[in-house]
Amino acid sequence: MKTIQEAVESTIRKTPFIEEALNEKLINVSSLARIILPDVTAILKKEVKIGAVMMAINRLSPASELRIRKNIKKLAFNLGDFIVRSDLCDFTFKNTPSLLKEIAKILSQSADSNDYFLTVSQGIFETNIVTSKNLKPFVEAIFEQETLINSVLDLASITIKLPTGNLDQSGIYYFILKQLAWADIPLQEIISTTNEMTIVVKEKDVNETFAILMDMKRS
Repeated sequence: MKTIQEAVESTIRKTPFIEEALNEKLINVSSLARIILPDVTAILKKEVKIGAVMMAINRLSPASELRIRKNIKKLAFNLGDFIVRSDLCDFTFKNTPSLLKEIAKILSQSADSNDYFLTVSQGIFETNIVTSKNLKPFVEAIFEQETLINSVLDLASITIKLPTGNLDQSGIYYFILKQLAWADIPLQEIISTTNEMTIVVKEKDVNETFAILMDMKRS
């Protein structure tokens, strides 16, 4: 059976924002204890006093979280250049046997010019295509017979060159995306390769997104 300390730790660790704010002394321990008391009680299947929960919160060790944050910030200092592309559009199609053949056509079309931006991400049930707006007519014509699930215009992307060693460090994506979540910036797409991460946002949000990422790199 779990102890009160274990129940409190598992409850708080489910919400990283709370854990980080707690370590920064931004959250009142008494208020947090009252908020998580029902969850702790449910885990332990018995009544728990609010004072016991407060004591468990105060005993939480930030050492591991602070060590991870320090390593992530070290990586953040070594982030490469940010590449911004505007005038993008986003299409999501239902996966079908014919879809791969159509994707080959659009890849061939984009190969004719370095000015085109094109990414293709295939999931289990659907495939996403983010492309330059000047490729939009070709996408609409080539995929005319496919099932369009969603499309969004007026997008922009910021590609981040990740430093060597990013695969060995947990939390690097969380560290980056957390900044945007705090700023209430909705992400349209996240596209990644081994050493690159591309964030797609609405064009109206790209300047703020870029500023946040630059501040993160400098801080």
